Amino acid sequence: MKHPDDMTPAVDLTAAPGTGPIPVRRPEWRNLLPPCNNACPAGEAVQSWLALVRAGEYRQAWEAILQDNPLPAVHGRVCYHPCENACNRDAMDEAVSIHAVERFLGDMALEKHWLPRFAAPPSGRRVLVVGAGPSGLSAAYHLARLGHGVEIRDAGPLPGGMLHFGIPAYRLPRAELLREIARIESLGVAITLDHNVDDLHAEMRAGGFAAAFVAVGAHVSRHVDIPARDAARVLDAVGLLRSVASGEPPLLGRRVVVYGGGNTAMDAARTARRLGAEDTVIVYRRDRAHMPAHAFEADEALAEDVHIRWLTTIRDISGTALTVERVTLDGDGRPIPTGEVETLAADSVVLALGQDADTAFLRQVPGIAFRPDGVVEVGTDMMTGAPGVFAGGDMVPSERTVTAAVGHGRKAAHHIDAWLRGAQYQEAERPSVVSFAMLHLPVYSDAAPAVQRELAASARLEGFAEIVAGLAEPSARREAGRCLSCGVCYECDNCYAACPEQAIERLGPGRGYRLIEGACTGCAVCFEQCPCSAITMIDVAARPDPTQAGAG
Repeated sequence: MKHPDDMTPAVDLTAAPGTGPIPVRRPEWRNLLPPCNNACPAGEAVQSWLALVRAGEYRQAWEAILQDNPLPAVHGRVCYHPCENACNRDAMDEAVSIHAVERFLGDMALEKHWLPRFAAPPSGRRVLVVGAGPSGLSAAYHLARLGHGVEIRDAGPLPGGMLHFGIPAYRLPRAELLREIARIESLGVAITLDHNVDDLHAEMRAGGFAAAFVAVGAHVSRHVDIPARDAARVLDAVGLLRSVASGEPPLLGRRVVVYGGGNTAMDAARTARRLGAEDTVIVYRRDRAHMPAHAFEADEALAEDVHIRWLTTIRDISGTALTVERVTLDGDGRPIPTGEVETLAADSVVLALGQDADTAFLRQVPGIAFRPDGVVEVGTDMMTGAPGVFAGGDMVPSERTVTAAVGHGRKAAHHIDAWLRGAQYQEAERPSVVSFAMLHLPVYSDAAPAVQRELAASARLEGFAEIVAGLAEPSARREAGRCLSCGVCYECDNCYAACPEQAIERLGPGRGYRLIEGACTGCAVCFEQCPCSAITMIDVAARPDPTQAGAG
C-alpha cells in the first residue's frame, strides 16, 4: 500500500516555508468531488448518504438516495457499481461495498413501508412516458416530484421492462422490484400495461400530454446467419429469459449451447442450468480478456458448472450436432478462423448476440434522427429532433446498464420540466475530483470490508432463489464507516487540534470551521492533517474576502 506522503503533494507548498510574520498562504475549506459520486451514472451523492448511514440516520440516508434514484433496493442488487471501481479506499485495502449498503437501505425502506416525504404543487401539465423499464420509471418518478402529471404506457403485462423480463430472479427477486415500482405509483404516477404505442403524436394529443419521454429499451435480439439453424431448437436469450420470467419456461433438453459472451449470455446459461440442463456450454469467439461480460458474471457461471469455450465460433447446425471452429485473435482482438473444427451435441442453442431497441414506430415522427443501428439521436438535454419528445435508456447512444438508464430518466425529467416552463435546466458546476494521492491518511487500515453471504453453489440450481444476501444493520453501518469522505469535510477536528497558533475556530456541528485571520501564519499544518483533502492552501493575494468560513 502506498502512503500519501510517498506521492506528489496535491498543493505546492514551496511558497509557504513555514510560520512567519507575513504569511503568503492561507487555508480554505472547500469541498471537492468524491470519486464515487463522480462515477455514479444515476448521479447519486454517494458520500453524503454513506455519512448518514455511519451516523445511524438510515431514513435520511434513504431519502438522500431518492433525490436521484427511486430504486435503491433494485440497484443494490443489479448495479455493476462503477462507484466502487472508482473508490479511493481500494488503494488502501478494498473498495467500500457501496452497493451492499444501498441494498440495506432499500430493503429497510420496504420493510418499514417508508414513503418519500416531498411534494410539489401541481403544474397542470401532463407528460407521457413510453416504456416502464428503469429509465421510464426514473423519469416518471422525478417528473411527479416536480409536480407534473405522469402516465407510463408499456406494451408488457407487468412493469419493469428488462428489470422484470431480462434479469433472472436469482439476481433480482420480483417482490422487491414490484414494491419499489408501487412506491413510484404512490406519487400519482399511472401505469398502463399491455398498451402498444404505435403513433406517438396521436397518443399525446388524445391524452393531453404536453411532452413525452420515450424509453422502450432493447428487447429485440440480434441474430446471425448460421447454416441450417432451423434444424435444431434455436432460441434467443432475451426470449428465453422473458419466457422464464412470465412463468412459461421452455423445454431446453439436457444439452444446451449458448452463443455469446455478454452478461445476457451468462444469465441465459445459468438459467438453463436451473431449468434442468445438465451440460451447458457457452461458445464465445474471443478470449476472456475481450469478453463484454463482467468478470464476476463469468466467475459465477463457472461456479455453477457452466463450461465456457473461448475462441470458438459456430459454423453450422445439423440436427443436434453443432460444428464449431477454433479461432485466434489478431493484434486488434478480432477473431481469425483457423480451420480447426469439431462437433458439439446440443438439444437447444440459445443465441445471446446482443439486443436492439425497436424504434420503428418513431420513424413517422418528423425531426427524429436515427443512427445506422436504430438508436435515436438526442441532444445534451435528452431531447430528440422533435420538440417536446425526449428519449433515454437503451434506445439512445450510451452505456446500456440499469444505472445509466435511471440517470437518463432523472436528467430528462429536469430538462422536460424546464422545457415545459420555457426555461433551460443547468446542471450545477462540478468541483474537481479527489484522487487518492490528495488524501492524508494513516499508514494502517484496520477496517475489514463486510462480506455478503451467498447461497451455496450446490443449492443454487434447485430454483431461482436469490443468491446473495443483504447486510445486517451492524455490518452495513460498519461498512459505511469505511468511507474516507474524500474531499468532503466531516469535522474530524484534525485541523483544529493541529493548528499551532490556535487560528481555527469550530463553528458547531454541521457548520465547519472559521479561520482567525490575524492568528494564522500560513504554516499549512492544517492542510497536512486534513485526511480527506477538504482544505486547500491558497495565495493570500488571491483571496477576495479577508474572512473565510469553513464548509462542513
